[in-house]
Amino acid sequence: MTLTFFWIFGVVAMAAGLLCISRRSPVASALWLVVTLFALAAMYVLLDAQFIAALQVLVYAGAIMVLFLFVIMLLNLGRPGPTDLKGPVGLGIGALLAGTLLLQLRVLGHAAPPAAIQLPEGTMAALQQQGMVASVAGPLFDAYLIPFEITSLLLLAAIVGAVVLAKRKL
Repeated sequence: MTLTFFWIFGVVAMAAGLLCISRRSPVASALWLVVTLFALAAMYVLLDAQFIAALQVLVYAGAIMVLFLFVIMLLNLGRPGPTDLKGPVGLGIGALLAGTLLLQLRVLGHAAPPAAIQLPEGTMAALQQQGMVASVAGPLFDAYLIPFEITSLLLLAAIVGAVVLAKRKL
């Protein structure tokens, strides 16, 4: 039964992803991306990764998509531009991507299955003692705090740069 739901959510994610890249309206495209992110979160739940599913919904479908929609609406990107892929060009790119995906599936289908992951001794005991949230949050706020903050500053600078460039053209 779980496998059936996994396939259903996989098909929903793929269909929403295709609709995301094929819509002319950036707002509609962003909303289809939200559907894709929710379908991925449901797949994480089916894989017993509830924490990652919650992070997927809160961080990506929540915060980042709200930011994307805010920037789209701030820059008034609702009108289609001359760079929209139309007709045969868009279909050709889509066919090329689909062919690449099928080739990868064929190559990976004949590959040997991955070996079981061996955790260092004592890791499972530490995970059970700390809990999943603490084991993820610990390294994020200890070892990776500076790269995490630098990434957030780069995203902020990119958004400010996009706003400045768009306002200059208006």
